[in-house]
Amino acid sequence: MIKMIIVIGRVLARSNNLENLLELCIEHSQRSRKEPGCLSHAVHRDAENPLKLVFVEEWADRASLDRHFRIPASRDFVRAARVLAAELPVINVFDANLLQI
Repeated sequence: MIKMIIVIGRVLARSNNLENLLELCIEHSQRSRKEPGCLSHAVHRDAENPLKLVFVEEWADRASLDRHFRIPASRDFVRAARVLAAELPVINVFDANLLQI
């Protein structure tokens, strides 16, 4: 069994700035993938609400995720996303066990 941290985040864009927010989110994911302990990091558009952007992230451990949250570029991303968002972003963090079947 492999332990990891799963992060599911979401941010709802205002219709007038979806493209700006999407570009910001893509840049954040691309940068985050290069960080130690990041196993995957992606942003997706919700199929039912194209203004909703959803992050799915996998981290090797909580220490790696905590380092990610402390990086100035990550904090800058959150501040910029809040300005472009229609509501406060939501982040859910889960301890997970990967079962290989």
